[in-house]
Order: sequence, then C-alpha cells, then structure tokens
Amino acid sequence: MKKIVLITVLILIFSCDKNKTSVIQQIAELPKELKEISGIAHSNNLIYSIEDSGNENQVVVFDTSGTITNQIIVNNTENTDWEDVTFDTKGNLYIGDFGNNDNVRKDLAIYKIDKSNLQGEKADVAYKISFDYPEQTDFPPTKKNLKYDVEAFLEYNNHFYLFTKNRSKDFDGTSYIYKIPNTPGHHRAELVKTITTCNDYQNCAITSAAISPDGSKFVLLSHSKIWLFENYAPDNIYAGKMSELELNHFSQKEAVCFKNNDTLLIADERVKKTGGYLYQMSLKSLKK
Repeated sequence: MKKIVLITVLILIFSCDKNKTSVIQQIAELPKELKEISGIAHSNNLIYSIEDSGNENQVVVFDTSGTITNQIIVNNTENTDWEDVTFDTKGNLYIGDFGNNDNVRKDLAIYKIDKSNLQGEKADVAYKISFDYPEQTDFPPTKKNLKYDVEAFLEYNNHFYLFTKNRSKDFDGTSYIYKIPNTPGHHRAELVKTITTCNDYQNCAITSAAISPDGSKFVLLSHSKIWLFENYAPDNIYAGKMSELELNHFSQKEAVCFKNNDTLLIADERVKKTGGYLYQMSLKSLKK
C-alpha cells in the first residue's frame, strides 16, 4: 500500500512539473557560429554576443531573427575565458574576461571597446581593467571554497558589479558581489555583499547578469531561474529587494540582457540536441 501511495505521489509531482507553462518564448535560433555563447548585450535592436574559453577573440553581432550583421575582432586580446558582456549608458561595450572555473587565475580583466569602434570588423581596446579578490589567498582554494569564478557582471554609475559563480563542494547558493571602479589600471575588488540563491547547483548557480536601461532594476540568471533586484538606492545597488522568479524551463542558459525596461532576452548554449536559441520574456508577466 505504501509503495502504491509513493508511486502515485511521484506521478502527480511529475505531471505537475510537466504541465507548468514556460514563461519564456523562443524567438530565434542562434547563429551557427555561436556554439558556446556566454554573454549578450542589446543596443539599437542588435545583440552583441561573445563566446567563452577556446573561442575567437571576437564579438558577434546579430538581430533578433538570429541573422549575423557583423563580426568584430578585438585586437591585441586573447579570449582566456570571456564570460559576460555589457554596455554602459553611453553605449561603450565591456567584455568580462574573468571566467575562473578552477579558481587559479591571476590575470582577471575587463576590456572596454569604445562606442565609435563597434561599426567595423576590427576594434581596439580603449582600456583594460585588471583586478584581484583580496579574500582569495590560495590558488586554488580548498574544494569547499571555490567561490571565485565569475560569469556575470554589469556596469552602473561608473562601477562594475561582479557576481561570483560558486563551484564549491557542498554547494549552498552563496554568491559574492564585488565592486570595481570603471577606470583603467589594476584594482582590488571590493566585497560589498554576500547573497544566497538556493542550494541546487544545476538550478541556482549564477551564469549572467543584466541591468535595465533606466537603471531601476537588474537580474541574475541561472539555468532555470531569474533573481530580480529592485528598489535600491543609486549608491547602494546591492541592498534592494531580491525576488526569485521561476522560468519553468531548464536548459544551459548562459546569457541575459534587457531589450527594454521590461523585456529580457536570454540565450542558451547548444548541448547535444538541445539549446542554441534566443528567448524573450516579460518581467511584468512573470511577476503576476
């Protein structure tokens, strides 16, 4: 009898999960050239994308139908592990070369590309920002302290905010928020807050971040969730309200950006026969 009840419960749970409606809409297949997309940013109805380690040092620009409009080689750089890309309010583009799966890197960097250099097929780096984490003293740390990988950042009020991807043994959802000034040279990253997502690595590890054009909200992305931050002071972006929002859709989502102040664009990586798409969703509809 107990076995019958257990089986019935499992069937009901599976059925409920299966019947949940995804809140994201697939709008295009990603260009075939983007096999390992790791970051996207939106400007003037175009999407600026990058790939992670092992790929070209280039920015692939495409429209919302998935058609490539430009491919920009970034001069005098190497794609050690490009993990996210973002714009500032002036239209300058920033590439985060801070992927650090093994927590051993000492060459973490952010590259600025001036707005005026985004139209051609090649672009120079306007300046480089390098940085380190004062809290990290071992390279690598112990397996319980692998907390210094980053796949998500944004630019706000002339500062970068980086959100770490926790790769520690016994994952507990801890993520550090670091702050770095948007000025050339080397900086010691400032730890401004520790947040907790949830304790399931596959669903709770942070893979990308984006801030709305008006600066009133920002989001963090995982493979199945969005964390929305709102109601913060301009000088205290990390102290606002944090809400967890379910996408009801699981895939290797690696990139998010705002299309406008309400609409998000999300991209997932191709894994075997899944992923490789561009999605769209409304925050207003998700919060209802």
